[in-house]
Amino acid sequence: MVAFAIGSSLLLLFLAVPVFLVFGVGSSMVAIVGLNLPWSTLIQVAFGAVTKQVLLAIPLFIFTGLIMLRSGVARRLVDLALALVGHWPGGLGIAMVLTMGFFAAFCGSILAAITAVGTIMMPEMIKKGYSRTFTVTLAAAAGLLEALIPPSNAAIIYSSLTGVPVSHTFAAGVFPGLVLMAVLILLVLWRCRDMTREARVSAAGRWSAFVQAIPGLMTPFIILGGIYGGLLTPSEAAAVASIWAIIVGFTIHRELKFAAIWSALRDTAVTTSVIFAIIATATFLSVVLTYTQAPQHMTDYFVGFGANEITFLLIVGVICLILGTFIEIIPVFYLTVPIFMAVATTLGVPLEHLYIVFTAFAGLGLLTPPVCVGLYTAAGVINLSADKAFKELPLFLAVGILYGVLMIFIPGLTTWLPSLL
Repeated sequence: MVAFAIGSSLLLLFLAVPVFLVFGVGSSMVAIVGLNLPWSTLIQVAFGAVTKQVLLAIPLFIFTGLIMLRSGVARRLVDLALALVGHWPGGLGIAMVLTMGFFAAFCGSILAAITAVGTIMMPEMIKKGYSRTFTVTLAAAAGLLEALIPPSNAAIIYSSLTGVPVSHTFAAGVFPGLVLMAVLILLVLWRCRDMTREARVSAAGRWSAFVQAIPGLMTPFIILGGIYGGLLTPSEAAAVASIWAIIVGFTIHRELKFAAIWSALRDTAVTTSVIFAIIATATFLSVVLTYTQAPQHMTDYFVGFGANEITFLLIVGVICLILGTFIEIIPVFYLTVPIFMAVATTLGVPLEHLYIVFTAFAGLGLLTPPVCVGLYTAAGVINLSADKAFKELPLFLAVGILYGVLMIFIPGLTTWLPSLL
């Protein structure tokens, strides 16, 4: 029954059926016809999944990021990054990676970050002689920082699936996110080593850029400080951050308009509806897994196979890499986490470590066709056909796979910070 549910879902996916229907149709058929469950059971489970209090943080973080973009915060973060590293080899590319990292610290939405930062940086990079295909691929790859550096929508969803505190999942992504940022910077330094360097910004110019960026830089301290200080839940921190973003836009930068708030609300509603539709229908598969005891059977198989932690995580990485090629990262979580969480617990793999392995490999789906939603988003910013950027993929995919393997073999990068909480 599980094989039929997954097989029918993959078939619908290849037929370009929307992802929420991919989950809903196959799994509901198995649940109703094969397991004789009433519709009411599926509806109750779906309702319970989308009404978890922690998920309220998702639309609020998305809204915060969109307001930050419309209030000029994103542009000021770009100016700060350019002032700091613009004179390095490939300085504009490095500045885009750094800005993605800054933006990740208060947005949480991968596509919002690619659009926000890419709209500012990508035309400037192309004007300065950077390859259009390299620029698009770099922007899509840097978008993965949003899934690692807290706050992250992926971390919130993973916590809702596993029961791991959001504060722990957030903490697990800090060092892996910084390592990924360093890896991308090294890649840009090597790839753009022969490009003409920009002039160094004076000390006064760097200080001015820093002062202008202070309101934006304060946002992560408001969010994470409130959470780790025990003052705010993740949802409350997201709400406070959204209010702070509006205050910054109206009273500090004075660039935010009421029309921009309405636009941000509309875009937040669209993005959130997509995410929550997937969450609701993906729970149908969870019902099938529960009634067929598939996680227990999978655990018995791995234990009988004699798999250790490393072998298990390598298998998880390969599966997530393959699934990420066809499915976005959030559906991959709902498809795999309920199965592999039980195996990880039995083998003694920390669930925070499992989260990073899932994210590192499934996140490569931002780049890999046919879905490659990150690549399509970045290409759309500059009206480039995404398939023209495919020639840049081998280098980025090789680096991404090496990064994922590194995360498997160095669990301390993931587990040390959560262990202090």
